Amino acid sequence: MSVELSWQLICAALVLFMTPGLAFFYGGLVKQKSVVSMMMLSFGSIAVVTLLYLLIGGTGIAGNGTDGGSKLFGNPFQDVGMSDLMTGVGGGDAANAFGSHAFLVAFCIITVALVSGAVADRARFWPWMLFAALFTTFVVFPTFRWIWGVNGDGEFYGWLANDVWGLGQGALDWAGGTVIHQSAGASALALALVLGKRKVGFSKEESVAHNVPLVLIGAAILWFGWYGFNTGVFGADEGQTSLIFFNTLVAPAAALLGWIAVESVREGKATAVGAASGIVTGLVAITPACAFVTPIWAMVLGLVSGAICAFAIDLKFKLGFDDSLDVVGIHLVAGFIGCIWVGIFGAEALTGGSLVFGGEVKLFLAQLLSSLTVIAFSFVVSFVFATVIEKTIGFRVKEEDEVAGIDLALHGEGYALD
Repeated sequence: MSVELSWQLICAALVLFMTPGLAFFYGGLVKQKSVVSMMMLSFGSIAVVTLLYLLIGGTGIAGNGTDGGSKLFGNPFQDVGMSDLMTGVGGGDAANAFGSHAFLVAFCIITVALVSGAVADRARFWPWMLFAALFTTFVVFPTFRWIWGVNGDGEFYGWLANDVWGLGQGALDWAGGTVIHQSAGASALALALVLGKRKVGFSKEESVAHNVPLVLIGAAILWFGWYGFNTGVFGADEGQTSLIFFNTLVAPAAALLGWIAVESVREGKATAVGAASGIVTGLVAITPACAFVTPIWAMVLGLVSGAICAFAIDLKFKLGFDDSLDVVGIHLVAGFIGCIWVGIFGAEALTGGSLVFGGEVKLFLAQLLSSLTVIAFSFVVSFVFATVIEKTIGFRVKEEDEVAGIDLALHGEGYALD
């Protein structure tokens, strides 16, 4: 087994491990009476996304540019079940292909699981699974193609990666600031609007984590897995991979400080949940930028994103949408900041020129337009699917089950409570 394939598989395992880590993170944040239901949404995502990726996604909708599909949407029937890859299963090409698919399916899984934080304490399990399947098929797979699709020669084929809206400039998104984090955040906003506010727990005073150690364990797993998330992306040489790894340490460290500094000024203390949220914010922000900025600008990005997102999570109270676990305030906002950061502060040697380093405006515009495109697409499609599900089979649990705690009604209690 080659070193490259070994590292690809290790990174795939790290990224897959992030989804259980997210389940811990989300599970600790919700009420004790809905912790199992919250975690089940993440584990359910693993199942539905994996099978869809195998059947129609990996070599179909999200596949390369030789499958007969367009630049927007691949052919889902191109290679159902990845059967064509099995013809060379004994060779290196097939081994590398399956390694790449293992990594990409883990990316798809975490994208869907992130969205679930917006529907905490009130979503039914099977309607969520239906939404996850639709969101994966019609948003995740196509947008992955827009950024990471390749042609038969291994060159990037995705329209956002090559020429954003006729600019003559492609967007730079190393590991998914647009198609993972902004997409998940936009979808989360759509679901929050469709499902409405929780009956109990929406106010700032009621939104208290029931298990802070579980939140910290989840944040630690996410940070650990994020090294595979960012360094496992194909295309970096050894020097750039080391830069990516180091930036993935620097940005969340700075964001932690940025978040708790704001928290200390506003609330009079730095909380553990705030520290964990700052870590995740920095990781989200550096995801698109990790290969394109110097460590000092990764630090500034972390500080800025941590401080901004500490304020952004309160917008839901002012605007009246119940994004239960701050998917919008963290993933949408920090993902957007990270993408724009590349266009402003990207190193000239790594980007070809940004606003500050090279005086180039095209990259900035490409980053802005690609972000807005993915946000709008994900929001509209998610809103339509969520509305149809809510109006037909019902997305939200009964009011009495929500007030009593949805674990008992859906999956059984998470704790043996007297």
